[in-house]
Amino acid sequence: MNSVKQLIDEARASGLPSLEARLLLSHAGGLSRTRQLAWPDTVLSTEQAGQYRDLLRRRNEGEPVAYLVGSREFFSLEFIVSPAVLIPRPETELLVELALARLPLERACSALDLGTGSGIIPVSLRKHRPLLDMRAVDISEQALAVAMRNAERHATPILLGQSDWYSALTDERFDLIVSNPPYIAHADHHLAEGDLRFEPRNALTDEGDGLVHIRRIVGEAPAYLRPNGWLLFEHGYDQAAASRDLLNAAGFDQVQSWQDLAGIERVSGGHWPGPASGQSI
Repeated sequence: MNSVKQLIDEARASGLPSLEARLLLSHAGGLSRTRQLAWPDTVLSTEQAGQYRDLLRRRNEGEPVAYLVGSREFFSLEFIVSPAVLIPRPETELLVELALARLPLERACSALDLGTGSGIIPVSLRKHRPLLDMRAVDISEQALAVAMRNAERHATPILLGQSDWYSALTDERFDLIVSNPPYIAHADHHLAEGDLRFEPRNALTDEGDGLVHIRRIVGEAPAYLRPNGWLLFEHGYDQAAASRDLLNAAGFDQVQSWQDLAGIERVSGGHWPGPASGQSI
């Protein structure tokens, strides 16, 4: 027999937390967690139980739950994910909240997301700002395919394009630029631990000191921002001071870093006042 209770007990005996076990069972058997708890004697088919045990094995080998079930919740929305993109993380919700605070609700404006990955940032912004002209780019065709599926899933019109940061853009200007770039230093031991072992390396590290892409994003942003526009980007736990220095050196004002729920300075940004008198960009 392959009852819900027996299958969950198998997972717990292997050391897997109950929540993860129930997520995998929901994916394999089509049973919501509520139904699993209410009717633990429900019996799954041999095929469903086999799929569940395969997922259980892969999870115990370290494969992320989000990749196993193909989705992850972010900003109260369910997003498609695959090994071609990073797994959405709660810390990035701070970046979305800060961006929304700078985007008017009842007036048209424009925003650009650099390195969009699965598209969680532009989809979340467009979902809450229906008049927003949203543009998003990524260097990876596979990531853009996932972002397109998520935009379609949530009915959020977004202009997606392949670009190495700003390289494919022309004379476009935006009211807001946001980014969650690869910012882990190449020698950081975290790259060989946990979920990061399975995520696309080029979306995690710049193969340098962690600031390679941030330097470019900040340095070139003034050419693509309208006066009074904002640049906001996520970074590592120890990169806030360096990020503020880069913003100040590039001519931004109101430069600041914001803490995530863990008290870590996770996002930095600044206001672009426009070029100085006599200066062109």
